[in-house]
Amino acid sequence: MPSRGHRSCGPPFHSFILKGWGIARSPGSPPSLLAGLGGNTRPLSAAAICAVLLLTGCRHKRPQVSQQAPPPISRRSPAPARPLPPPSGDDVSGPPIYTEVGLASWYGPSFNHRAAADGSIYDQDGMTAAHRTLPMGTIARITNLTTGQQIYVRITDRGPFVKGRILDLSEGAAKAVGLYRMGVGRVRIEAFRHTSADPPGHWCVQTGPFTKERDARDLKEALLRRYAGARVAEFEGPTGFWVRIDPADHARSDALAIQDWIGDPDPHAVPYLVRID
Repeated sequence: MPSRGHRSCGPPFHSFILKGWGIARSPGSPPSLLAGLGGNTRPLSAAAICAVLLLTGCRHKRPQVSQQAPPPISRRSPAPARPLPPPSGDDVSGPPIYTEVGLASWYGPSFNHRAAADGSIYDQDGMTAAHRTLPMGTIARITNLTTGQQIYVRITDRGPFVKGRILDLSEGAAKAVGLYRMGVGRVRIEAFRHTSADPPGHWCVQTGPFTKERDARDLKEALLRRYAGARVAEFEGPTGFWVRIDPADHARSDALAIQDWIGDPDPHAVPYLVRID
């Protein structure tokens, strides 16, 4: 009877080995390694005896498997990819004059072939972007901080008007920088000097989207009463109702004061400081 935990070996293997050496074995009789039973006697050498003993063992050994240690895990940040070249004729040899880090998204089909904020026709496949405060025409280097991919884009539009986001890329730019499938990703913006831009800038405040048109109209009336001479407009957008106020002299300081006074009129409505030019 085999002991627990060991597989039975079946018929004694050494009986076949002994027959191979010319030794007969009677059933029930103990094997003799020095002489066969039944008159067929043939002395065995010591080497032969050892060979028989080794081959007749019934114990099964676990196979030894060589295990190679896995390669070390690399914890280095992804190496920055070589950026796609900037638009022809634009100088990006100097250091960036503006840097910002935050979340970027992209916009495409619903705005394609419509007028952008700079007056150009938006091309969803172009290398452009929307930013709230960078001068129109600015060239910016965008780095995807997850993948290290880099591209250059031209600022041609205003946005994004979504809390927590700093940049809206065209669909083509999002694909080039590896942000298209992610939808939203963390980026670094490095803007270069744009000599044709008016340094002081022309500023306004845009607030929204309001879920109810009545709330947008109430804010418009309050702004008209408080800021005489300012231009105030209320309009409907794809996500709700918006209010925009242009200070009389378009000064950034005035726009910041208006933004602070508006505060948070609605849980869904946020005031944004926006550069017009």
